[in-house]
Amino acid sequence: MTHPYQNPKLSIQERLDDLLSRMTVEEKVGQMLQLPAHDQIHVDNLEAMNVGSYLHCTDDQPQQLQDRAANTRLGIPLIFGIDAIHGHCFEDDATVFPTQLSASCSWDKSLMERMAQVTAFETRASGQHWTFSPVLCVARDPRWGRVDETYGEDPWLIGELAASTIVGYQGNDFSSEHSVLACAKHYVGYGETLGGRDSYEADTSRRKLLSLFLPPFEKAVKQAKCATLMTGYQSIDGEPCTTNSWLLKTVAKEQWGLDGFIVTDWNNVGSLHDKQGVAATLKEASYKALLGGNDMMMTTPEFYQSTIELVEEGLVDISLIDDSVRRILEAKFKLGLFDEQRYTPLEQKKLLGSDESWEISLEASRKSLVLLKNDNVLPLSSNQIKKVLVVGPNADDIIAQLGDWSFGSMQAEATHENYHRGHTITPLTALKQMGEEQGFEVEYVKGADCLDNEFEELDKARIAAESADVVIACVGDTLKQNGEFHDRANLDLSGYQNELIDVVSKTGTPVVGVLVASKPLTIPKMVEQCSAVVSAFNPGCKGGQALAELLFGQYNPSGKLTISFPHHVGQVPVYYNKFAGWHALLEADLDNQERYIDMPETPLFAFGEGISYTQYEYSDLQIENPTLSDGEDLKFSIKVSNVGELDGVEIVQAYFNDLFSSVTTEIKNLRAFERITLRAGESKVVHMTIAFDDLALINSALERVVEPGDFELMVGASSKDNDLIKANFKVVA
Repeated sequence: MTHPYQNPKLSIQERLDDLLSRMTVEEKVGQMLQLPAHDQIHVDNLEAMNVGSYLHCTDDQPQQLQDRAANTRLGIPLIFGIDAIHGHCFEDDATVFPTQLSASCSWDKSLMERMAQVTAFETRASGQHWTFSPVLCVARDPRWGRVDETYGEDPWLIGELAASTIVGYQGNDFSSEHSVLACAKHYVGYGETLGGRDSYEADTSRRKLLSLFLPPFEKAVKQAKCATLMTGYQSIDGEPCTTNSWLLKTVAKEQWGLDGFIVTDWNNVGSLHDKQGVAATLKEASYKALLGGNDMMMTTPEFYQSTIELVEEGLVDISLIDDSVRRILEAKFKLGLFDEQRYTPLEQKKLLGSDESWEISLEASRKSLVLLKNDNVLPLSSNQIKKVLVVGPNADDIIAQLGDWSFGSMQAEATHENYHRGHTITPLTALKQMGEEQGFEVEYVKGADCLDNEFEELDKARIAAESADVVIACVGDTLKQNGEFHDRANLDLSGYQNELIDVVSKTGTPVVGVLVASKPLTIPKMVEQCSAVVSAFNPGCKGGQALAELLFGQYNPSGKLTISFPHHVGQVPVYYNKFAGWHALLEADLDNQERYIDMPETPLFAFGEGISYTQYEYSDLQIENPTLSDGEDLKFSIKVSNVGELDGVEIVQAYFNDLFSSVTTEIKNLRAFERITLRAGESKVVHMTIAFDDLALINSALERVVEPGDFELMVGASSKDNDLIKANFKVVA
């Protein structure tokens, strides 16, 4: 017998109403439960707990579990979620992209969308329906272990890149084989925890949330129509995000109109009891999580029986359960899981890692590399080089190169041994191949290790450097030094890496320093001793090829930093959108600069910074409408000239400052950018717009308003003052 909810000709709402009317309390609560598939006990409990979702299913598990779900009383399909963070990396044959931080340095929204499209197709082809991505956390403290998962330090840019990523994941039709549900996480302020301590207490105000941390999520929900949000682990001003009904209900569901559901992060409900101590029992924790506004509980199996009891005891109204279950089931209907998309043919996996997908990965690696220093040593010429010495632990280390979420989940016993070996080109491999093709020798001396503080080959490296024409030093960190559980107090290069650069540089041979790392590290000595410096972060499987091409001038680098580098960990925070008013500026001995007495005023490298093999000049900033009325967007133009000898791509950045306002505001905030291509000798007038609403602040009454008054526009090559041309405009009431 066929029920109305099984009839694809009916509307989703009609099918939902029918299905909900047939479900027991147990079946409804089960839909709100997500369990990890790597633990057999949870797999065994599918029927007993009416489980609605599993995460981290691999191999043929999705097929097997979906078969079992089809044979339950109502045959409600499962939805499978997975951490496809920078590619569907849990599958060895899938396309691996640079990490989110690395890719963000491309400032390329089209690229974000195309990477997400590849990831969506490959994730869906593996039987998954939902990726726990993108990460919208704001990375303002490099001590935090999860900086690599973010788009950097600027909330506005994060929102722009995330929106493009979400559109790429979700497409126009959830039932398509090219679409998966996106999940914007970690909602919200997760990267702002004290001391960069992961999942710790975030000491931030509601006004600060509204000003800095909520806007990227708002853009994800309202503009990109993100299907799901994931609740952050941490507490804000003493209240765990998991129980914060203002965040989950009032803001996300009511004010933004989230047309989807909210899932907790890993065992958030359990953490209310055993870590955060705001619930005396798991039953109380389940109650608080429900009232807070969470719809699906990840990896807290105790939630199932606790919630059934809460409903039976009259402590939780069934209407609260129905709202969450309706949201979850609606997503399943939209995905086509009740119909022809319940199963994914296993042969679909053969389509993973196509040539076209790997080309996009290589494009991402090329666009993400950032040239930070160049004392005329780059690009190298193979005609003038007989021997290249490669040193450093990250010249030939796939784990360090690919970074976190490349080998599985830390919670689900990630494996490193064999993943992605066949597709990864390390810097050493790429340089050796180039040497064979172009006739120069490549020698490798590891020299130091990221984790083994006793390992060093300094003398060997020094001797080899003496006979080399150039040294490529690939240094940084590795997976045990970043990601979840791995926050750092010391951001210096570990082991003997600094000493390695020191000994090879003292031979007089030019050294090119390459930072293969999860985050900005404190590398002032490296910058001083190297003739050129490239930031790669975690550049993906094709990162080595992209780096070799950059070094030998096969393409002109265009990447720009989306996060600032401190000179020293004690200089943190160094994000560009800071406030004025530091009393240090009153001290003449400090040259009236806002700085610590033992630190420079500015970061080692600033947000937006990055150079190329050509040179650009900015001139003639023109504001078309210097007096704005209410609701009027700011329109302006600037002339950019390529005055060098090579064609190139420049990323034009526009910032503003509200000069006098009712509350303190940052000295500058990014609000527009353009990637432009310029031939050598070419000039372009770049027309740009800043939306009127993007001039707003959050006032002391927590209202989002654009206040009348004087503003400053700043346009140029980076966030640094000396890279910006300025002009004033006014907003009138």
